[in-house]
Amino acid sequence: MSHATIPQLTSRRAAELFADESGAATAEYAIATMAAVAFAGLLVVIMRSGEVREILTDLVRRALTVA
Repeated sequence: MSHATIPQLTSRRAAELFADESGAATAEYAIATMAAVAFAGLLVVIMRSGEVREILTDLVRRALTVA
């Protein structure tokens, strides 16, 4: 059984590794998706409030009422 050797980390190798952006877009999409889910959860909590529901219902009634 042969063991793989770990390459020595030189400044050149470190620069190559940090310059590699593969997977960066996927991570950004994941972060944006998690933020959107958190925001949606917050909206659900707010919309379940009786006061908010009453305000929105009143707003819709006023918008649909012909003066």
